[in-house]
Amino acid sequence: MALSELGEGAGQKVYLAAAPQCPFQNNYYFLHEAINTGLFDYVWVQFYNNPPCQYSGGATSHLNSWNNEWSNIPTGKLFLGLPAAPEAAPSGGYIEPDNLISEVLPVIKATPIYGGVMLWSKFFDKDYNYSSKIKPYVSMITQNYDVI
Repeated sequence: MALSELGEGAGQKVYLAAAPQCPFQNNYYFLHEAINTGLFDYVWVQFYNNPPCQYSGGATSHLNSWNNEWSNIPTGKLFLGLPAAPEAAPSGGYIEPDNLISEVLPVIKATPIYGGVMLWSKFFDKDYNYSSKIKPYVSMITQNYDVI
């Protein structure tokens, strides 16, 4: 609250964001508690390099984690964090763009707080063009976000 008030006093909007790893319960206690306050405008969740909730040959554990742990958190917008190339996630979680489009996006886009997809990182995206492949299907909820 104090940050919002400071921003308002300066005539600016202050946004509060978090980029936790998945699974939710395994986050440090203070981050779990902080996210549950409902003060965050954006939460970008790392759904890779985390075997319990990453995509691995099928979307089941990935979607279970999204639906059961993340889709009901009190936040403005929730973003699906993914690697832009297999090399970007050495412990796993890379989803081929076609699988993301056909298996994952139809389910998560139905979540009221769905905000979009976050990719790690631009360095890997420049060679794989992952963002270009998924951009038409991400379908942002609001025009306030840019997809690069």
